[in-house]
Amino acid sequence: KTISMKQRLWMLAAGCLFALAAQSQETVAVNTGNIVSPEVDTAAQTVTFRLLAPAAKEVTVEADYFGKVQKQTPLGAVEMPLRQAMTRDTAGVWTLETPMPAPELHTYCFYVDGLRMVDPSNVYMLRDIATYTNYFLVDGELSANYFVREVPHGTVSKVWYPSPKLGMERRRMTVYTPAGYEDGTERYPVLYLLHGAGGDENAWSELGRAVQILDNLIAQGKAKPMIVVMPNGNGGQEAAPGEYPNSMYKPSFMNPKTMEGSFEVAFPDIVSYVESHYRTVNDKAHRAIAGLSMGGFHSLYISANYPDLFDYVGLFSAAVNREAKGDNAFVYADLDTKLARQFAEAPKLYFIAIGTADFLYQDNVGLRKRFDAQGYRYEYMETDGGHIWSNWRKYLNHFLPELFR
Repeated sequence: KTISMKQRLWMLAAGCLFALAAQSQETVAVNTGNIVSPEVDTAAQTVTFRLLAPAAKEVTVEADYFGKVQKQTPLGAVEMPLRQAMTRDTAGVWTLETPMPAPELHTYCFYVDGLRMVDPSNVYMLRDIATYTNYFLVDGELSANYFVREVPHGTVSKVWYPSPKLGMERRRMTVYTPAGYEDGTERYPVLYLLHGAGGDENAWSELGRAVQILDNLIAQGKAKPMIVVMPNGNGGQEAAPGEYPNSMYKPSFMNPKTMEGSFEVAFPDIVSYVESHYRTVNDKAHRAIAGLSMGGFHSLYISANYPDLFDYVGLFSAAVNREAKGDNAFVYADLDTKLARQFAEAPKLYFIAIGTADFLYQDNVGLRKRFDAQGYRYEYMETDGGHIWSNWRKYLNHFLPELFR
């Protein structure tokens, strides 16, 4: 059959459009070729970073396991993360091979001629406040529960609830329900798990690997099946930045209505919603509250102000001191009186954990002295390191098996 000139032109145009579409698709999903970075080689016990940057003059890697170095600034000596130089080959690929770090979730980034950037060959990234970093996992006894394993998996939901005490029709929290929840009738205990300053309702499920830790510990029979509620502890936010109306702003470390009593006053809104919308066991013996840093601060004062709510309390690297002032001054006033009432019927577990290099270490020493002076029973865990997620994951991994026993 003879093809007309008009048909030939149409086929040519269609081919051009197809080629352009394919090129457009490749532009959207940037093709990094066959570069593997990082390459975690368990046999050789090495980690290799690679970056294609043929025009770069200097490329370095900053990783959490490289340590820190003292640097002089106009404000004095400060600790800065250590960087290691990469080596360029003739094709413009920069490479750095390092010994395998300890089992953990490790974070890193590149600096190309002084400009910080994430690894274009690694899609696995975490947002910590306003900064993205790449990450990789090293398997081992410490990190075993941080991996997704072949076990029954719970469900993670982003749930909107009303908070009259904050004057909001809707706020968001992350809720974990254990495997089998949807198909059963059983009622479950609840852990309220709180994030630190600058975090939000995504922090524990993403940076903290809480979902993987829960799935694995429950499957191993080491932790009781439970519902875990991870609310947004910033009383001025409806949800994480960018995930509620008019919220496309740069996230910041300190947010309005965080440590001035609003969140503590409004916390019953969360408990009320959870206990009316989920199959929960609604008594003190089946409720726990824990948090890191600011979340530990909230856990301290919420449990002290509502002494009949929680039989399990966890303070992970907690901020513990607060001057009573402002409209919600009563939240922080008379802490010793509130603790006496709380420990009159002592929680089954009061857990305090902190790293020896944490800037809040001495504050926690003071809190424990306060408890010791009154004979209050608590469990204490001390680790190396500072105010870092590797410690908070470790504390959660330890804390969960002790709940609801």
